Amino acid sequence: LKAAMSLDGKIATAAGESKWITGERARAFAHRLRAWHDAVLVGVETVLADDPELTLRLARGRSPLRVVVDSRGRTPSGARLLGVGDRSPVIALTERASPARRERLQRAGADVWVLPSREGRVDLGALAGRLAEQGANSLLVEGGGTVAASALAAGLVDRVYFLVAPLILGGARAPTSVEGEGARRLSEAWRVASLRVRRLGPDLLLVGDLVK
Repeated sequence: LKAAMSLDGKIATAAGESKWITGERARAFAHRLRAWHDAVLVGVETVLADDPELTLRLARGRSPLRVVVDSRGRTPSGARLLGVGDRSPVIALTERASPARRERLQRAGADVWVLPSREGRVDLGALAGRLAEQGANSLLVEGGGTVAASALAAGLVDRVYFLVAPLILGGARAPTSVEGEGARRLSEAWRVASLRVRRLGPDLLLVGDLVK
């Protein structure tokens, strides 16, 4: 799980601005992370807000399989990730997406997977299994906060890479790196072991392994 955030854990301002919270060295490291993994995953809200390509531009290596979890098929036909890359991106839907939306995304160049749902969203466990069947055995979850929370809740996260910028954004409505319902008690929190800290220009990289 990778996230870039302010000191107070925000991944965008309350108005939705997120480019760029971290500096050039941190962004280059994020691209190297993509090259180290077989697949990279974002949620449809990230596609709608940032319109990312999810390709390698700041690092050398093989571009990962690009995956979007989009339970209702809201990814626009003109999304940039549909027009670039060596391989078609995977758009993971549920039965909530109409046949018309599935067909529209296929015509736009997506590899559409219809997967089981969990609490109204794509079941990430089922998605991970399908990716493994396709030979993708390492997955980089890039965001946003809802997808991060779902990946943690599903027990899929082995390691976290948190890039922290020397900014304080504030705002009760500003999105955070991990959303969802969260832990109700401290005893239910996800514990991180072997935490390492490294400087990347003005930013900090925190790397740690989830305690299973």
